[in-house]
Amino acid sequence: MKKTIFFISIVFVSTFFQAQEETITLQTPTGNIEGTLLLPPVEKPTIALIIAGSGPTDRDGNSGGLKMNYLKMLAEGLYENNIASIRYDKRGIGASVMPGLKENDLTFSDFISDAELWMDKIMDDSRFGDIVVIGHSEGSLIGMIASQNKQPNKFISIAGPGITMLATIRRQLKDQPPYILSMSEPILEKLEKGQTVDSVPPLLNSLFRQSVQNYLISVSKYDPLVEISKLKCPVMIVQGTTDIQIEVLDAEKLAESNKNSKLLIIEGMNHILKEAPENRLLNIQTYGNPDLKIKEGLVDSISKYIVE
Repeated sequence: MKKTIFFISIVFVSTFFQAQEETITLQTPTGNIEGTLLLPPVEKPTIALIIAGSGPTDRDGNSGGLKMNYLKMLAEGLYENNIASIRYDKRGIGASVMPGLKENDLTFSDFISDAELWMDKIMDDSRFGDIVVIGHSEGSLIGMIASQNKQPNKFISIAGPGITMLATIRRQLKDQPPYILSMSEPILEKLEKGQTVDSVPPLLNSLFRQSVQNYLISVSKYDPLVEISKLKCPVMIVQGTTDIQIEVLDAEKLAESNKNSKLLIIEGMNHILKEAPENRLLNIQTYGNPDLKIKEGLVDSISKYIVE
C-alpha cells in the first residue's frame, strides 16, 4: 500500500509541474530560442532568468546525452517558493536549433546578446515583478556581462569560474595524465594569443577542434573578476565543495571582486548541484542520474536571498 501511495504522489507532482509549465519563445534576428516559463499563482512574482553553462546544454541542464535535470529541479524549487522562472535551450541546442547555424560561427557575444534579449522580454511583460539573473558555470559569466547593461534587481552566480575559460581548461587538464596537458599547452598558448590552430591531435579534437576555437578565443577575452566588479546590483555567489570542475577558490575570488556580494559555500555539492563525494569517479557517476535531487538547502538559500 505504501508503495502505491508513493507512486501516485510522484505522478501527481510530475503532472502538476507539467500543468504549470508554459513554452515561451524569444525571437532573435537569426532565429527563435525556446524556453520554459514556470509561473506561480501569485500577483507579479519575482522572476529568475536561468542561464545554462558551457557546451550543448539544454534548458533542463542536460548535455551530450547525459540527462541530469538540475536546472529543471532548480526552477521547480523556485516555483514552490512562489518565484517564477524562465530557463531556455541555448542557441543551436534542443528546440533552439537554427537552420544554417554553424558551430564555427558561434561567438561568446551571441550568448550575451541572447541573455540581454530575454531580459528585455521579461522586463516588457507586466506579469512579472523584480528580475533576478541566475547563471550556472559559464552561464555565470554570460549573466554578469548581460546584467551590466540591463541592470536586474539581483544576480546569482552558481559554480561560476573565477578565471578565464582557457585558464579553466588548463587547470582542469591537470587532473588528466601529464601527457594530455603537455599536448594541450601549445594549443592553449596560441588560443590565448588569439590565434587558431590548424592541426589538433585526434585525442584532443573534442576539446580543441577547429570549429570551436573562435569561440574559445572570444570567451577568454573576458575576465570574470573584472566583469563581476562592474555589477551595481546585489550579488550572491554559490559554490559547492565537491565540485570537480570549479573550485571554492573561484567563488572566493569572485566575492572579493564585488563588495556588494554574499558568498554561500555548500558542503558536499558538486558542479551539477547534487550531493556527491570528493572521490572523482563517484562524483562523476551522479552526472548520469536524472532522478537524484539537487542538494538539500540550495533552493531554500537562493529563494531566501531573492525575496529578502
